[in-house]
Amino acid sequence: MRIPGLSIIIPTLNEAATIEPLIDHLRSSAAMPESLEIIVVDGGSIDETIAFAKAKKAKVQSSPKGRAKQMNAGAAVASHDILYFLHADSFPPENFDHLIYQEIGKWNLAGCFRMRFDSNHWWLRLASWFTQFSWRACRGGDQSQFITKKLFEELGGFDESFIIYEDNDLINKLYAIDEFVVINHLLTTSARRYRQNGTWKLQYHFGAIYVKKWFGASAQELHEYYQRKIA
Repeated sequence: MRIPGLSIIIPTLNEAATIEPLIDHLRSSAAMPESLEIIVVDGGSIDETIAFAKAKKAKVQSSPKGRAKQMNAGAAVASHDILYFLHADSFPPENFDHLIYQEIGKWNLAGCFRMRFDSNHWWLRLASWFTQFSWRACRGGDQSQFITKKLFEELGGFDESFIIYEDNDLINKLYAIDEFVVINHLLTTSARRYRQNGTWKLQYHFGAIYVKKWFGASAQELHEYYQRKIA
């Protein structure tokens, strides 16, 4: 399969502290930086996120707030046939683009990396260790996600009714058609939400959201729970 390049889609909202280091990391860590298209999709930042992204020569796209809406907006303007959805505080491994191209070349059309947190908390280290396995329960948006544009469009993109859980909703669709691979290289993501909310409290509520969805909770119900317990 011809490798046409990688469109990296980063949804942001007030990410001035991370967007410049992330863009620098992407270009310095890529095996073929010239094949990257970096798209920052901003949901209404009031800090310097947009200015910093433009200064780093990223393509900046505005969108209504909401990660599903923002990522769909980024996919709509992407130039390449491979999409890579990445959180603004997640840093992929060395040669991440080459690793993704390898999987696409093997006709693995969607997947993610293993993950570790930038924390030594024993629970977060254990949770990170489990991301090497292919079990659906071990997946999440912090691991990033690559997918061919064709498959993404066939699945209807991200469901914009989800304000949270949008990554897992798409992952569930991919698992349902047995089209997901975990690349055994480590992406590093921030544990800032755990530091802000408390590790055990946040883990409990994330687990509750997962179970609620398993038992049929709607997107609205999940968001209402998130607003009450976390936001």
